[in-house]
Amino acid sequence: MKNNNEQNEVPSNAELLQGVFQEYCAEIKKALIEQSYTKPTPIQEQCMHPISEGKDVIGIAQTGTGKTAAFSLPLLQRMQANDRQFKTRNPKVLMLAPTRELASQIGESIEKYGTNLPFRHTVIFGGVGQKPQVNALRRGVNILVATPGRLIDLMDQGYIHLEEISCFILDEVDRMLDMGFIHAIRRILKVVPEDRQTLFFSATMPPAMEKLALSMVRKNPIRVSIAPKEPAVDRIKQSLFRVPKSSKLNLLLKLFENEDLKKVVVFTQMKHMANRVAKKLQSVEISCAAIHGNKSQAARTKALQNFKSGSSRALIATDVAARGLDINNVTHVINFDLPVEAETYVHRIGRTARAGAEGEAFSFCGKDEADQLKSIERLLRKPIPEMETPELPKVESKNREDEFSNRSRPPQRRFSRKPNSNNSSSSQNRPRNRSRNRH
Repeated sequence: MKNNNEQNEVPSNAELLQGVFQEYCAEIKKALIEQSYTKPTPIQEQCMHPISEGKDVIGIAQTGTGKTAAFSLPLLQRMQANDRQFKTRNPKVLMLAPTRELASQIGESIEKYGTNLPFRHTVIFGGVGQKPQVNALRRGVNILVATPGRLIDLMDQGYIHLEEISCFILDEVDRMLDMGFIHAIRRILKVVPEDRQTLFFSATMPPAMEKLALSMVRKNPIRVSIAPKEPAVDRIKQSLFRVPKSSKLNLLLKLFENEDLKKVVVFTQMKHMANRVAKKLQSVEISCAAIHGNKSQAARTKALQNFKSGSSRALIATDVAARGLDINNVTHVINFDLPVEAETYVHRIGRTARAGAEGEAFSFCGKDEADQLKSIERLLRKPIPEMETPELPKVESKNREDEFSNRSRPPQRRFSRKPNSNNSSSSQNRPRNRSRNRH
């Protein structure tokens, strides 16, 4: 920890900061400059004053617009201005996220922006042992970042007490409710104080979802909705390949022959298919890793780190990675399988073309995915341009019944009895004992 004089010094190059970034305290200004983060995005510009003043906010902006910094920066500013109120052993701020990856990302942001501040935070989620998390809670935290399941689990065990919460933040609220966390959220709302600051942030907010959000905040929340000059989807070059399911792997390998595919997220619908795709790419020496719900947290964290650092060329993911994750410089997104929900398509391809960059998305569509394609194009209000599928190696299709019929089967023993001529009538009336045939 640096001494107070050192922390309070305004950085010599503070003039580099623009907009509301100039209004933050010296500690936050220094962190922003260290991160080369000098210009606020529109949602960060509009959220700074209401959040730092303790007002409730519903923030809506597309992915890649800096929503995490939009609530974490002004919150840290508010905490610094009222440090005595926020320096307690029990959490004063609760940040709820739908997935482990998003919770970890929020924790990283708090670590970066609050590095010069005296507040402690920790991140808790399932899939890993709870002991280190419990130890952190026992030492005392001011900011708690959590997923709903592990939070309630530790509440039930008596390790977490939320009676002193001053600020409750839900990130990706629509996704959280889509994933069935509404009951968990309502249970948490019964515990946290009614007189608290509540912040909702998400990429989308359908009317029904907004009605639910409004029921959770105090009267007259500030609504911040950023309508981009150019929707992120429009900055992404989208292409569609109509390809049989059996040829998708070969098409994927063909696309990876193009060296322009430098940093690629490949989305599959099923976990086992993510593993299969990763194995196939690795067999031709394309560095990649799969990430999905059946992977351990350590494996998921390592896969993300390798992809972010550039050690892996591709990340094979189910929709666990489609929302919230901020990975820089993703050049391409490939929908190996089309998503069931059309909105998920927008979130998937939103992994590229972030922060104003360009990006490209390829989608594979089999005959059985025609209805999904119609829903996606209806949402986009335009068809996805089709590309001619390149010549691929022929895949021998096997009839499943033939495949099973060709398998070698152990010879079956047949048991037969010759009726005893002396007891033929009695044997016909007696039930046959087939127990020998069952074992």
